[in-house]
Amino acid sequence: MTLTPRDRAKRIKIILFDVDGVLTDGTIWLVPAPAQTAEAAATQAHLSKVEGQIGFGVHSATMTEAKGYSAHDGTAISLARLGGMKCGIITKRISETVATRARDLKLEFVYMGQAFKMKPVREIMASEGVTLEEIAYVGDDVIDLPVMRECGFAVAVANARQQVKDEAHYVTPNAGGYGGARDAVEYILEAKGVLSKVIEEYIDESNPISPSMDIGKGGDLA
Repeated sequence: MTLTPRDRAKRIKIILFDVDGVLTDGTIWLVPAPAQTAEAAATQAHLSKVEGQIGFGVHSATMTEAKGYSAHDGTAISLARLGGMKCGIITKRISETVATRARDLKLEFVYMGQAFKMKPVREIMASEGVTLEEIAYVGDDVIDLPVMRECGFAVAVANARQQVKDEAHYVTPNAGGYGGARDAVEYILEAKGVLSKVIEEYIDESNPISPSMDIGKGGDLA
C-alpha cells in the first residue's frame, strides 16, 4: 500500500534536521575570532582532526564561523517536544555556533562532522528503539539523500536543490533559515491531530515548558 505524506507523518517519533540551508539560509559568515575560550578551543581541537577536508568547518585561531537561525524554528523544537517527539541535528560541518544553538534548544541528538549521515541515524535507532519509519529527516542538498531515501518521512525545505525536492515526501512552503523547519514540525503535528492542542499548551503560562519558564534556562526559544 502506498502511504500518503500525512500517513507517514503520523508515525514520526524523532525529527532530525540538517543545519546549513535548513536551520539556516545556508550563508556562512567568517568573522574575526574573539578571545579563545575553553569551549572554542575544544571545537578547534575537533576540527584539527579533519583539517584540509572540504566541508568540515573552519580551523583557525583568528577567524570564527557565524550563522543565523530562525526564532520560529526555535519554537518548533518546543512544539515538537510537547507533541511527544525528540529532535536532533546531523551536519557535516563542525562549528561552535552549531554547538551553541544545539545547547540553547536542548536538542536530544547532536552529530557534527558527519559526511555519511546514515551512520548517526542507525545509532539513534539503536539507542531509542525506533524504526526508520518513525524518523523524519529535513534536508536541502544531495548529502541528505541517503537518509531521506530510507527514513519514514523525508522533508525538503523550499530552497532545497531540485534533486532533493524530487525525492521528498513533503516540501515546505518556507525556506531554510526562514521557518522551513517550523513548517516540517507543524505538518507532522497537524497530521497527528495535535497541533492546536500543542500550541495552546505552549502559550499556557502554567506549563513548565512554556516560554516564560524557559527564559534564563538555556532553553528555546524564540
